[in-house]
Amino acid sequence: MRISRSATLSLRAIALLYLTLLLLLPLAVVFARTFEHGVGAAWDWVTTPAAISAFWLSILCAAIAVPLNTIFGVGAALVLVRGKHRARAVLDSLIDMPFVVSPVIIGLALILVYGQGGWFGSWFLNHGIRIIYAVPGMVLATVFVSLPFVVREVAPVLREIGDEQEQAAFTLGASGWQTFWRITLPSIRWGVAYGVVLTTARALGEIGAVLVVSSNVAGSTLTLPLLVYQRDSQIGGLSTSGAYAAATELAVMSLLVLLVMTVLSPRRNEAE
Repeated sequence: MRISRSATLSLRAIALLYLTLLLLLPLAVVFARTFEHGVGAAWDWVTTPAAISAFWLSILCAAIAVPLNTIFGVGAALVLVRGKHRARAVLDSLIDMPFVVSPVIIGLALILVYGQGGWFGSWFLNHGIRIIYAVPGMVLATVFVSLPFVVREVAPVLREIGDEQEQAAFTLGASGWQTFWRITLPSIRWGVAYGVVLTTARALGEIGAVLVVSSNVAGSTLTLPLLVYQRDSQIGGLSTSGAYAAATELAVMSLLVLLVMTVLSPRRNEAE
C-alpha cells in the first residue's frame, strides 16, 4: 500500500508535535527555569557540596553497575544463544524481570532480603556491613534495574553471526578463551558497546528502586535523581531553582549518552 506525500507529511507533523509536547517543550522549560536567574546562580546550585556529592555518587553507582552487568550480559547472552540445556528458557525470563517489575517493588524486595530482619540483613549487620539505607544497597538496586540491556543487545548479534568461525577455531586447536577473545568478542563488540551505553543511561537515571533503599541524606546517600526529587519536595522558590539546576545537569549527562548512542547506532546495525 502506497501512502501519499500529503499523508506522509501529516504523519511527520503529528509525530513532531507529539515529541515536542512530551519531550522537547518540558526539556526547554527545565533549561529556561535553570538559567532564569543567570548562569552564575545555576552554577552555584550545581557546585554545592550536596550536588557535587550526588554527582559523584551517581557516577560511582554507574561505574560499579555497568562493568558487572557487561560481564554478566555477555556471559548470559552466550548461554542463551550457544547453550543447549533446558534452563535457557528460565534464564531468558528472569533477565526480563527488571523490565516488568516496578522499581519500587525491586527496592522493597531488597529491603526484605538485605534489610534489618531480612533473610541476610541481620548477618551483614552483625558483621558491621550495612547494605540497606547505605551506598551498597543503592548499588544493588542500580545493578538490578540495569541488568538486561547488554544481554538484549548482544544476543541478537550472536545469533546473526552464527558459530561457524568459533567451530573452526576449536578445530584448529584454539582454547575457549582464545576463541572468545579473538573471534567472539570482536564480532559482538558493537553490540556490547551499545548495551553498555544503554546500561549507563539506565544506571544514571534510576530513582525508584534507589529511593526506597536510600537514607536520602545529602552528602552521603543522594544521587542526582534523588537530589532533584528532594529539592523539588522542599518548600520555597530557591529549592525549586536548585531542583531545576540539578535536573539540567542530569539532562546534559543524558544528552551525552544519547549522542554516544547515535554515533554507535550505525556500527551496531552493520554488526547485525
